Amino acid sequence: MTQVVALISIFAAALTIFEYASVYPGIVEFRNAPPFNRLRFLALFLIVFMISVVIRGETSPSALTDMITDLGTGIGAAIDFPYSPVRQIVLLLPDDANLTHVDRVRTAAGISYFFSMLTLAIFYFCVRVKNWPLHRGPFNVWVNLPTFDPTTGGDVVQRLERDARFNIVVGFTMPFFIPAALKASENLFGQVTLENPQSMVWIVAAWAFLPSSLLMRGLAMGRIAALIERKRAIAGRDEMQPA
Repeated sequence: MTQVVALISIFAAALTIFEYASVYPGIVEFRNAPPFNRLRFLALFLIVFMISVVIRGETSPSALTDMITDLGTGIGAAIDFPYSPVRQIVLLLPDDANLTHVDRVRTAAGISYFFSMLTLAIFYFCVRVKNWPLHRGPFNVWVNLPTFDPTTGGDVVQRLERDARFNIVVGFTMPFFIPAALKASENLFGQVTLENPQSMVWIVAAWAFLPSSLLMRGLAMGRIAALIERKRAIAGRDEMQPA
């Protein structure tokens, strides 16, 4: 398992280095529109790090592990209400799961969901207040949206708005859909226990990070569509003015 994680990390690092060192676009979206990717990387790092610290505190407690565990326990208890995403993760556990394991999963889910939503709130602030992505100059659609072809599929604004709505809807429902899908697939793949610490860290991190990443992408797509629409309106007014 360690070798597989190390190999994936090496490939991911190489892809990131080559992508950002290249002048031409590749597959990474919003490459030259910080802090979009920086926020996502920081959020995933903090989630994995803090859950790992909580688990380490069970065998090697310290002041740092106790502080983060208390913080995560408080967040998890506050968010764990009926029909909440954290409650869905807790209900995913077997009925005979011991209380310590349930508390660990609740704490990890609370940390993951809190930091994911905090990242989303920071990005929303950047869009609405900091005028993202124009705060650093003109926005290059070709470089920042390398997989988006503006020449096919109808009007660009409508396509961007459709993609924005799709990402927002999927991102909003995914924290509820993932536990339900795992619960429904127990007959095929077995019951999900999350007892393995490494599996628990990455499953819970992905459960919270992927939806927030999709929500951020939806906000970004909607913002780009609004900028293009505004540019068209300005160009139309300029054309209507007499020479």
